[in-house]
Amino acid sequence: MKVGFIGTGSMGSLLIDAFIQSGALLPEQIRVSNRSPEKPLQLAKRHPGLTVCSCNTETASQSDLLFLCIKPLEFKSVISEIKGRLEARQIAISITSPVQLIHLESSLPCKVAKIIPSITNLTGGGASLCMYGSRIKEEDRQLIESLLSYISRPVEILESHTRITSDFSSCGPAFLSLFMEKWIDAAVEMTGIDRRTLNALAGEMLLGTGKLLTEEGFSPEQLQERVAVPGGITAQALALLDSNLNGLFYQLIKTTHDKYEEDLAKLDAAFGFTINRPRY
Repeated sequence: MKVGFIGTGSMGSLLIDAFIQSGALLPEQIRVSNRSPEKPLQLAKRHPGLTVCSCNTETASQSDLLFLCIKPLEFKSVISEIKGRLEARQIAISITSPVQLIHLESSLPCKVAKIIPSITNLTGGGASLCMYGSRIKEEDRQLIESLLSYISRPVEILESHTRITSDFSSCGPAFLSLFMEKWIDAAVEMTGIDRRTLNALAGEMLLGTGKLLTEEGFSPEQLQERVAVPGGITAQALALLDSNLNGLFYQLIKTTHDKYEEDLAKLDAAFGFTINRPRY
């Protein structure tokens, strides 16, 4: 099986590194192309045997699975470029959340899917969000999820839930990292403790908390109940957090959805669709 990647930016490169490091793919199975040549050449140097193609059409024509790892507003031009080189047997996979399956199926002759990866996939952890077009058969689904299972837990979702699930699986590591950064900044300033020590402790805490939620079956509420003794230090701190965070997460969801819907409207216009979609 040959797997192509058009776009080798942050997430494209991450997926390639993760698939190779996990043993899911050999470098010889991978074809890549990018708007600028520097990143593909770096990948080829890092993974000898990987093929750098001269153009997107070459990558498309040589791939059984083709990952489209490009920005939303680049899709129309890239699809127009490659659609004549794709066949019904191939599978094109977008990793860009606002790009809809209907956009892809209306423009490409091949099977299509949408996958939302996460930076956590580089460690073999986290989820990959999976959505499938109407031409995808059961064996195609199994092929895609078998590949993704090397680096993540594949989870099929409704396309209408793309944004909110991405907030947790894909954006979540950045959101939690900001929380940890601000907390560590305050601790270092107030106590003089070594930042490296707290970074390590925070990482171990997040790893252990994730296992409690995924492997031990705890809910967030149950974790708080187990840790916080009524009237104790943790309980008082939780009350402080709860009062100060009130309403913040509604604003967070509104912010991510507003940006998503802005990009989606531009994509609908680019692909010639007029669709009245419900919010959230």
